[in-house]
Amino acid sequence: MKRALLILTLFATACMKWEYGLTEDIDISTSGRGLFICNEGNFQYGNASLSYYNPETRAVENEMFYRANAMKLGDVAQSMTIYDGYGWIVVNNSHVIFKIDLDTCREVGRITGFTSPRYIHFLSDTKAYDTQIWDNRIAIVDPKRLEVTGYIEVPNMTMEQGSTEQMVQLGDYLYVNCWSYQNRILKIDTRTDEIVAELTVGIQPTSLAMDCNGKLWTVTDGGYDGSPYGYEAPALYRIDPTTMSVEHKFDFKRGDAPSEVQLNGARDTIYWINDDIWAMSVDADRVPVRPAIDSRGTIYYGLTIDPVNEDIYIADAIDYTQQGKIYRYTKQGELIDEFYVGIIPGAFCWR
Repeated sequence: MKRALLILTLFATACMKWEYGLTEDIDISTSGRGLFICNEGNFQYGNASLSYYNPETRAVENEMFYRANAMKLGDVAQSMTIYDGYGWIVVNNSHVIFKIDLDTCREVGRITGFTSPRYIHFLSDTKAYDTQIWDNRIAIVDPKRLEVTGYIEVPNMTMEQGSTEQMVQLGDYLYVNCWSYQNRILKIDTRTDEIVAELTVGIQPTSLAMDCNGKLWTVTDGGYDGSPYGYEAPALYRIDPTTMSVEHKFDFKRGDAPSEVQLNGARDTIYWINDDIWAMSVDADRVPVRPAIDSRGTIYYGLTIDPVNEDIYIADAIDYTQQGKIYRYTKQGELIDEFYVGIIPGAFCWR
């Protein structure tokens, strides 16, 4: 649920129920290498869904979670992570993380008790962190016991405007960007569960990645006109995580809306969305003057790079109400495939 959805107030509240009613014969298989797509669905409509795409056969399967479990995924599917042979789907406005069998998409467990979970990062078989929005705490989770065991409180952050987001790890330290109405990158010692440093960047850093040189990358969206938190030109940052200092700042124009920082498999090329799709070397000292892939005059909402062959996958939200679309390009910008998925495709997870 990105900024565009946070400021939409058109949707009525719906009650989400999880009830099983499995059929006897379920023809679902996601074995082999492929791409899971989390379709957010409309906020408070409970119409999130899970899709799966096979890059080799170009076959796409929609509503995988519903078909496997005879129940809807919930209200806003935010992200998915694979760990220990299972898929973990974070559904933020349903306050739940589902654990699923990767081959059948059947639920094998769930973790509840969150305010509004965003992303999960695994530290071991018995410890993970879960970031949240509208909460000033990062939840500590035991994946074995499927329960929240504690919290890391973020200083100088209120519950009402609390926001912790994506996570990347280097050694014993975990780095977290604080997004909605925030402007910080946090550094957490995973041995003690303590925030040991923080870095102030621009308004609302939307994503986080770590390149092949061990440098952090984030991009800020600059807020929006009329925001009580402020409105400024966004920027892309390269950060030294050891010293928690900015090495290079790439400025955009006020009114631009960069987002979705991603890396290729070698982690030596960085990609992002700013209407078009942009790409540059992580060693570059200026942004390119031309995009890698032009916009189709629609809403590019999600982005991922195939870690094996560097194909570029772009999620198109279209109008936030109808089925979204995925475009697959070569790294040279040639269209390979396009297919429909669920409503508001926003997050990808490679298997």
